[in-house]
Amino acid sequence: MKLKVFYIVVCFSLNYSFSQESYNLKKIDSLKQFILNIQDSTLVGKTNYTIAEYYRKATPLTDSAFYYYHKAEKIFKKLNSKYELALTLYGIAVIQKNEKDFIGSEVSSVEALSLLEPLGETNEIIGSKAFIYNNLGIVFKELEQYDESVKYHTKALKLKERLKGDNKETINISKNNIGNTYKNAKQYGLAIEYYNQILGDEDFIKKNQSMYALVLDNYAHTLYLSNKHKQLPDLYFKALRISDSIEFKGYNSIIINQHIAEYYNDKGNKDLAKYYAYVAKNISEKYHNDDLLKSLLLLSKIEEGDMAAKHLKAYIHLSDSLQKNERTIRNKFARIRFETSQIEQENLQIAKERLWLLVISIVIIIASFLLYLVINQRNKNKELQFIQQQQETNEEIYNLMLSQNEKVEEARTLEKKRISEELHDGVLGRLFGTRLSLDSLNMSSTMEAIKTREQYIIELKTIEEDIRKVSHELNTDFVSGSGFIDIIRTLVETQSTVYNLIYTLEHDDLINWDEVSNKKKIHIYRIIQESLHNIYKHAQATKVSISFKLKNNVIWLTLIDNGAGFDVSKAKSGIGLKNMNSRIKEISGEINITSEKDTGTTVTIQVPLT
Repeated sequence: MKLKVFYIVVCFSLNYSFSQESYNLKKIDSLKQFILNIQDSTLVGKTNYTIAEYYRKATPLTDSAFYYYHKAEKIFKKLNSKYELALTLYGIAVIQKNEKDFIGSEVSSVEALSLLEPLGETNEIIGSKAFIYNNLGIVFKELEQYDESVKYHTKALKLKERLKGDNKETINISKNNIGNTYKNAKQYGLAIEYYNQILGDEDFIKKNQSMYALVLDNYAHTLYLSNKHKQLPDLYFKALRISDSIEFKGYNSIIINQHIAEYYNDKGNKDLAKYYAYVAKNISEKYHNDDLLKSLLLLSKIEEGDMAAKHLKAYIHLSDSLQKNERTIRNKFARIRFETSQIEQENLQIAKERLWLLVISIVIIIASFLLYLVINQRNKNKELQFIQQQQETNEEIYNLMLSQNEKVEEARTLEKKRISEELHDGVLGRLFGTRLSLDSLNMSSTMEAIKTREQYIIELKTIEEDIRKVSHELNTDFVSGSGFIDIIRTLVETQSTVYNLIYTLEHDDLINWDEVSNKKKIHIYRIIQESLHNIYKHAQATKVSISFKLKNNVIWLTLIDNGAGFDVSKAKSGIGLKNMNSRIKEISGEINITSEKDTGTTVTIQVPLT
């Protein structure tokens, strides 16, 4: 919405600039930048058209105007915007007419009319048709097909008379054009008739002094051509005074000065003829166009001798230059059309390539995504399989521990039975026998009885020692929590035998393994198993030392080998160490590994007791 408001504001200011005939290239640059920032094709087309109109009406940059008209034409054709396309073709037709490409101008004009024909009879369309017919009238006058020129100018006039509002100026322009055509066709009476229609409208000529001077000069020149010199040269000078009063030595005064020079030359007044001819030449040199060409030709007729030859030579040189310039411009127009078409083809090719690139990119992205999903799914499956295997292994270990505990319990039961039998059959029987023997000696006080009692007392001490021994054995077997340690010992013995290792296993009796969760026991078991496997696989060790200690309610597990050692920083990514770290993390523990080359490795693990 903001972009459209910007477009309207700039176009309004440009239209104002046209009426003031001022250059406003900053606004044009804004519109060019505006085109780059919009996606609306209609707005892009209208912006190109506005830029072209500015270049045509307010600057001499004809090729720039044609370029932007052509860009607008391509867009409006794609959008099938007939009215906008017709206006664009009219702009192109005017440029072609000004550059003397009369056939091209005729074709563009006829094409514009064919687009407007089915669009109805609105005021805008009627006005557009009138301008196009007017352009065709000028084209055919330049081609010296005066009947066709009058026909088209008459059509333009009739359409202008149908327009709403005050259209006197544009109506009188058509009448002047018809008068000029009749004048060139040497039908002077008809020409004068149309000029008089304009000159007779006093209100109009008061408001439009510039056109008054132009029509008055045309009227005077027609009188001159028809040999009616009574009002001459007064009418010429009147037209010149009006022209000079509104524009200092302006463009319109060139033609008037040429007509005055022509008049005085015909009357034989060479000095005045030369004066006005040179005035016309000096003004027309600013424009370097057909008016300068006419001035040089006129001077070649007025002057004599070398000066006449000089002006004639300048005339021929300028004529050739203008013709070459016209051909160059026409070729440039053709090149603009060709290059625009070529650019469009290249853009289509680039668009196709971009489309293919986009399709290929999307296919690659989708394929990569699918490949990622497949690989990720495989990794997840492997991870799930690993977790499942871990669970199965943990279950096996747990079952092994349960089985071991059952064996320990069975051993304990047997041991209890053995101790019970030992106490019952051994200690208890001996106590009973000693008690009976002492009872039989209670009534005797002989030396022999005293010695016998002393022996029985010694026997009681021996029995006391036996009881203490049994008590100690009970304390050793059942208080130390040797069940889990027995499982670890079995693991270490089995692995050491397979791996040809000499081992030592130390454990702190203060550790109550019954308080340790099965999860921690399983992970400790697996860590020891993984460590022994790593020692065998990588360390090439012959000895391993394993110890359990309790410090501040934390179990310290230490494994020391005399292997080759390794670089701990490089080995952190190994699967074995990853597994160990993962297990330590699950039981909220810590692991520390130190190793030296050719010395060995020490693994220290800290696990909270509870």
